[in-house]
Parts: sequence; C-alpha cells; structure tokens
Amino acid sequence: MAGTSRHDREMAMKAKQQLADCSDPLEKLRLQCLTRGSSGIKGLGRTFRIMDDNQNRSLDFKEFLKGLNDYGLMIEKDEAAALFQHFDRDGSGTIDFEEFLITLRPPMSKARKEVVMQAFRKLDKTGDGVITVEDLQGVYNAKYHPKYQNGEWTEQQVFRTFLDSFDSPYDKDGQVTKEEFINYYCGVSASIDSDVYFILMMRNAWKL
Repeated sequence: MAGTSRHDREMAMKAKQQLADCSDPLEKLRLQCLTRGSSGIKGLGRTFRIMDDNQNRSLDFKEFLKGLNDYGLMIEKDEAAALFQHFDRDGSGTIDFEEFLITLRPPMSKARKEVVMQAFRKLDKTGDGVITVEDLQGVYNAKYHPKYQNGEWTEQQVFRTFLDSFDSPYDKDGQVTKEEFINYYCGVSASIDSDVYFILMMRNAWKL
C-alpha cells in the first residue's frame, strides 16, 4: 500500500529509540515488535499459532517463552514470567494468546478502528471474515501495478503480493483474517500521530 513503507521505516526507527529508555516488559515487547514494522505483532501471533498444537488458543509458560525466542524477541526470563503471570488472570498456568496480542497492539482510537473495519468489510466481499484473492477481484485494481503493466506479473500475482503484505512474514497463506488486518493497521496507526491524516489515508487507499 502506497506510503506505508515510509511510515514503517519511521516507526521502526522511533521504536528503536524508545526501546533504549524502556523498562516496562510489556512496552519493551511491543516496541521490539514495532521495530519490525507494521506486521511485527501479527508475525508474533503467527508464531504462537504454529506452536498451539492442540488448537486451544492457549500457551503454557514454556511455550510462551519458546514463542518469544523463536520470533527473536529479547526478554529476560524473570520479565517473561512477570508478563505471563499478568496475563494468566485465573492462575491456570496458561494464557490466551489472542488476549495477549490484543493487549500488545498499540492502542487505536475509536475513529481509526471504525475506518479500518469499513475497509475490511469492503474488501471481504463474501462476508466470511477472511479476505482472499477472490474477494479482491473487482475491489482492488491490479492494472495500475507497475509489474502488471510491464507484463512481469499476472493479476493473480499482484493480488497475492498485496495480501502477503498484510500476512505474517513467515507464514503467508494468501488469506487475511480480520485480526490480521487490524493488527497490521495498529502497526501503521502507531506511526501516524494525527487521526485526521490516518482516516484520510485509509479513505483514499480504499476509496471509502
């Protein structure tokens, strides 16, 4: 999406600077994810999902620690333990990683959330809560893409590359869920200070 790569770079730099003075373990993790750009938090979500062997959306401490390490996030074991306890509200020894990711996302104002959901609903033509290549046909115009124009890519390849930009870097499945879409834009949102500018950017990008 036009403009977001510049925002990504700015955000990554800002997060790196803030990381130097940060002592709160949750904020540290959030900033480490943001140094990877808009899809940083979403990528961590995918790592957790891969580890969730029994598909119950929860992780024990060992899995939690392994997920953070696999994703390359630096955190002291005692900090990780404190974080885990904070999220293990019922003391069951497991945490709901979706809840964890929602807390990790940079906060987004109500107005921003609203416009992100408008874009998602417009793209999700079939209304099944997942954006696929089929949904994009007729909504996203591939013909303006330079690689389509010079014959290098087919329309399908343009769509797939477009979807991949919202997808996690390590597990691209050609589908974008509502959670992934919101996670991506929470990242973008963190790099844009003004609500007005963010909403304008979304409206222009998605012709809302």
